Amino acid sequence: MLNISNNQLHTKVDLKDYKSGKEIFNKEYYKAFNKFLLAAAIIVFIVLFLPWTQNITSQGQVTTLTPSQRPQTIQSQIPGRIEEWLVNEGDFIKKGDTILRISEIKSEYFDTRLIERTNDQISAKNSSVNAYQGKVTALERQISALKNERLLKLQQTRNKLLQSKLKVKSDSIDYEAAKTNTNIAEKQFKRIETLQAEGLKAVKDVEEKRLKLQETKAKLISQENKLLVSKNNIINAKLELSRINATYTDKISKAQSDMFTAKSSGFDAKAQVSKLENSNSNYKVRNSLLFITAPQNGYINKVVKGGIGVTFKQGEDIVGIMPSKYDLAVETYVKPINLPLLHINEKVRVQFDGWPAIVFSGWPNVSYGTYGAKIVAIENYISDNGKYRVLLAPDTADHSWPEAIRVGSGAKTIALLEDVPIWFELWRQLNSFPPNYYQPKGTKKSKTTDKK
Repeated sequence: MLNISNNQLHTKVDLKDYKSGKEIFNKEYYKAFNKFLLAAAIIVFIVLFLPWTQNITSQGQVTTLTPSQRPQTIQSQIPGRIEEWLVNEGDFIKKGDTILRISEIKSEYFDTRLIERTNDQISAKNSSVNAYQGKVTALERQISALKNERLLKLQQTRNKLLQSKLKVKSDSIDYEAAKTNTNIAEKQFKRIETLQAEGLKAVKDVEEKRLKLQETKAKLISQENKLLVSKNNIINAKLELSRINATYTDKISKAQSDMFTAKSSGFDAKAQVSKLENSNSNYKVRNSLLFITAPQNGYINKVVKGGIGVTFKQGEDIVGIMPSKYDLAVETYVKPINLPLLHINEKVRVQFDGWPAIVFSGWPNVSYGTYGAKIVAIENYISDNGKYRVLLAPDTADHSWPEAIRVGSGAKTIALLEDVPIWFELWRQLNSFPPNYYQPKGTKKSKTTDKK
C-alpha cells in the first residue's frame, strides 16, 4: 500500500480475522533453512582456518626422461630415391635392422664399379709414387758419385799444383845457378881477355872463354824459360781447381734439382693417393648409407616419405620411430612469476588425461586419481610460449604411474608449495598476489655448509 492517505487501513481492519490472513500471518517461515544457514556459516568460518596448500597449476604433456628415449625421426645423410620398404608401420625393429633401401640420384655416383675403379687409380698412383722414389734414389746415387769424383779431381789437381810449385822451386834454383855460372863466365872472359891483351894468353883461350860465356847465357835463358813455364803451370793448376769446382757444382746442382723435382712429384702423387683413398672410404661409407637402419630398438610410428620411387633431399624426415624402452616423465610450463617458487626435487601432483580424478588442488591428501612426481630439471631460458619448461619424473615414494600412459598424452600438474589458512589463500586470490616465496628445507643448511 502506498500510504498516500491519512486514513490507514491496517489500523481499522484486522487482516488476521480473515481466513487467508490467518494462514499467512500466523505461519512460521524458513526455520529449517535458517538453521541450515547458521550451521553453514559456522562451518564456513571453521573451514576458513583449515590449512590450504598453495600450489601452481599448469598444463603439460607426457614425455621421456632422457633425450635418447624420445620419439625421433630418421633421416638420410645423402639424397636418394626410395627403392624398397622392408618394414610396416607399427612393426617392432631392433637396432641395426634395415628399414628401407634407397638408390643414388647424383650422376657422379651412378657407376656400379666406382669403388673398384677408384682402387685401380690408387694402385696406379702408388706405382707412380714408387717410380718417383726410385728416381730420387738414383739421383741421390748420382749426386754421391759426382761428389766423390769432384773430390778425386780436386785432389788430383791439388797434387798437380803442388808439383808445379815444387817445379818452380827447382827451376828457380837452376835459374839462380845459371845466373851464377853466367857471372863467373863473364868474369873469366874479361880476365882472359885482359891477359890476352897483355900477351899472357893466346887468342884461342879467349875464344874458348867467349864460347863458354855464350853457353852459360844460353843455359840461363833456358832455365828462365823453364821457370816461367813452371809458374804458368801453377796458374793453370789453380784455374783447373776453379773449373773443376764450377763444373761439378753445376752437375751436382742439376742432379739435386732433378731430385727435388722428383720428390715434389712424389709428394704430389702421395697427396693424390691420399685423396683417392679418402674418396674410396667415402664411397664405401656412402654405399652403406643406401640401407637405412634403425638406430635403436623401437616401433615404427609413421612413414613420412611413403611409396616407391619417391626422391628426397639430404636430411629430410623419412620415418618416425618410438624407442621400446623409456622412462616416463612430464614436461610442464610455468609462468615467469611462478618460476622462483620451484626447486629441484620438490613434490608435484600429476593428473593424466583419460584417468578419472577428483582433485582438490589445495588438499592433495584427499585428491583421488593424481600421481606423485618430483622436479628433476628447470629450464634456464624461456620457451616460445612465454613460459619456462619444467621436467618432472615419477616419485618413487608414491604410487607408480599407470603403465598404459603413452608419450605425448596430456597432463595437468599441481606444484605443491607452502601450507596457509584458507582465508589467507582467498585473500591472496582476491588481490591477485603471487604465492609466498620460500626456500625448501635444507637449502639454508647447504648454503651454511658451503660458507664453512
